[in-house]
Amino acid sequence: MSTCLAWYNKHMRIYFSGIGGVGLGPLAELARDAGYEVLGSDARQSLTTAELQQRGISVNFDQTGAALRAAHQEQPIDRFVYTSALDPNHPELALAASLGIHTGKRDELINHLITEKGVKLIAVAGTHGKTTTTAMMVWVLQQLGILVSYSIGSGVSFGPSGKFEPTSQYFVYECDEFDRNFLHFSPALSLITSIDFDHPDTYPTQADYAAAFSQFIAQSSQVIMWDRDTVINVDTQPSTWRLHDNEVMDFAVAGAHNRQNATLVTKACEYLGIGDAAAIKAAVESFPGTDRRFEKLAEGLISDYGHHPVEISATLQMARELSDHVALVYQPHQNTRQHQVRSGYTSCMELAEEIYWLPTYQSREDLNLPILEPQELTARLTNRNSVVYSQMDDELWNRITYARQQGKLVLCMGAGSIDAWLRDRLTKDL
Repeated sequence: MSTCLAWYNKHMRIYFSGIGGVGLGPLAELARDAGYEVLGSDARQSLTTAELQQRGISVNFDQTGAALRAAHQEQPIDRFVYTSALDPNHPELALAASLGIHTGKRDELINHLITEKGVKLIAVAGTHGKTTTTAMMVWVLQQLGILVSYSIGSGVSFGPSGKFEPTSQYFVYECDEFDRNFLHFSPALSLITSIDFDHPDTYPTQADYAAAFSQFIAQSSQVIMWDRDTVINVDTQPSTWRLHDNEVMDFAVAGAHNRQNATLVTKACEYLGIGDAAAIKAAVESFPGTDRRFEKLAEGLISDYGHHPVEISATLQMARELSDHVALVYQPHQNTRQHQVRSGYTSCMELAEEIYWLPTYQSREDLNLPILEPQELTARLTNRNSVVYSQMDDELWNRITYARQQGKLVLCMGAGSIDAWLRDRLTKDL
């Protein structure tokens, strides 16, 4: 057995730091399914940590290092897996190194599972739509009677967010570009949902971002993507199946972007030789969706993870298919990111009758950058007169309640604290 794989065995004990994150949560469930002992920590409780605890996984909310030390003393930890968002000086990471625990990120464990189990990797990459498309791919395969292992960056109603099936042929993975994660993989099939520009903390320029996707495409045996996404060297890849806009299939699902995602999934099934057209269409149209992606929390109240101008525009378009009157509550994500995307805040919110703009949720910030205030971010909006600068407080909740009472659809968007706040207010109103 090679040195890098020697620590993998059926008794391996893995500690996940940041186990409640969208990347590590599903991976923890995968590891448990694969027969490893799993435990971990996170800074706060969440829907993901609750899901993990329900499966019997021990989750500690003290990240000072005390929980890791105690667990290691009780029985040695073989592997410390941490999220890309973890500070290099994080107490648990420093302690793991000092204790001689093998440390690494999620890609190493995933690659091991793919290699050891002999499954084919179906990777879903792209700037927008990865989570929905990954979940839809998993759902369709399951409806067609195909056993599948998977990792989805959100909760789903039809199973855990990560699952390993010992006899599966395929592993469907939400393969994100943050921290250049997707460049660690060589998929048998890659679906690319869209390519814009994102994660300026990882990619200094748009050219750097495009180059990473070009490399990912080159590492994939087969790619299905949209012709409109011009990426360096795509034309030189004979294994790239480029779809045109007129090939979007007419599915009975809300949202133009979701019909595009469904088309990618359908073409993937066609490439794999799985299912007939009628069965695939029925499976796609019965897809129940995912948590935080246009998730209905209550009548007239939708929560969505989107926090990029392109995502806002697409999600509002979807909302308007369902209602003629849409109010938007928006929490920008990361001040560092706002410096990159602020130019996109022009016409992306035109389909909203009213906009409640919250302060930016700050995380992993470049402290050298000035904080962009809401008034600065909205300066270019074509419907700036519709903006009400707000806080997550009683006044905002009263406005949301009034809009719903008027029959409006209230769409709340953001990747920060907005979703938890909404759920908490709903609980208190019961």
